[in-house]
Amino acid sequence: MSQDRQDKRRQRSTAARLYAVQALFQMEASGQSADRVRQEFEDWRIGVENEGEMSPEADEALFSRILDDAVTWQGRIDQMTDRALVARWPIARIDPVLRALFRAAGAELVAAKAPPRVVISQYVGIANAFFTEGPETKFVNAVLDHIAREAAPGALG
Repeated sequence: MSQDRQDKRRQRSTAARLYAVQALFQMEASGQSADRVRQEFEDWRIGVENEGEMSPEADEALFSRILDDAVTWQGRIDQMTDRALVARWPIARIDPVLRALFRAAGAELVAAKAPPRVVISQYVGIANAFFTEGPETKFVNAVLDHIAREAAPGALG
């Protein structure tokens, strides 16, 4: 595969992950179903022009799989996240954007279709986009590392 094609594929995967975090946040904030939010993103957000700007194209299959897996395994993912957090900070008390991010990343780590280091790196980058200043990026890295080790012991070496 050419470098240009690899870069485009990586960009589409990154966009799918970012959209998944946004969709999971929206689902929690609005109480909408995964199917309704998925349809809204596919029709009105992914790769569409809005006010003269194009939103990024995304790997829609990856986007859809992350949403489905996050919903299917939310209880398991939230429990793993709780174990990774300091005892006095249960998942219900953390920022809703971080909760959505942990659920999206957790879905990928549980599904184990992408290497854990890639998943962690991608979601740390997404955290950095949301939280440009502050300790959140290091926090996200530590929590996802813990989740990855629990979801697939030995996968990180």
